[in-house]
Amino acid sequence: MKKIFFLSLLALLAIIESKPVAAQEIIKKNGYKLTFESNFTALDPQLKKRLIKTFFEVYPKLAKEYNPGTDKSVTFFVDTAYKGVAATANGKVTYSSIWMEKHPEDIDVVTHEVMHIVQDYGRSVGPGWLTEGIADYARYKFGVDNAGAKWNLPDLKPEHTYKNSYRITARFFAWIEKYVKAGTIKAVDESLREHTYTKDIWSKLTGKDLDGLWADYVQQPNL
Repeated sequence: MKKIFFLSLLALLAIIESKPVAAQEIIKKNGYKLTFESNFTALDPQLKKRLIKTFFEVYPKLAKEYNPGTDKSVTFFVDTAYKGVAATANGKVTYSSIWMEKHPEDIDVVTHEVMHIVQDYGRSVGPGWLTEGIADYARYKFGVDNAGAKWNLPDLKPEHTYKNSYRITARFFAWIEKYVKAGTIKAVDESLREHTYTKDIWSKLTGKDLDGLWADYVQQPNL
């Protein structure tokens, strides 16, 4: 019995030791706190510095523009087990170590993800394409090095719709801001956070519904 217990204990210890332990660092600046965690031992120290620098550069700007009441404390976690690009929940952004290693130039993945913290829609009353479109619009507007990542807003194609999400939707929003009414996306973002959003808000803000705005955009899509 003792032998079985001892062997089980050794097996448990082996599992614990084989699981990477997240190293943690806490950085505070201008009223904001970033807890940086990583279980990726090969993380480039310069990339880590850029991730931290980008947070403190863009997050206060996003907060000021969209939601001054946003969380002042955020966590970054570079995770070897995460297979996507990045994901955000409850004030924590998880980054894929694989993506970071292959795409170290994509520093504005930070801008997109921390915008989700600023959005703070909870159980959103709006569609998912709108949430992601606003986050990519924020990346377009506040990104620190989109050019370095070769990240841009794609030219309009016949198969595009405003519901495509991400960069396609973001480009449409940039067009609305430039040619229809500045401040529209900020107002829509606020309505989503306050859970007052309905599709009628577009007509109230611009005089046209989304389909009408898109029709105009298709006729003259240049930015």
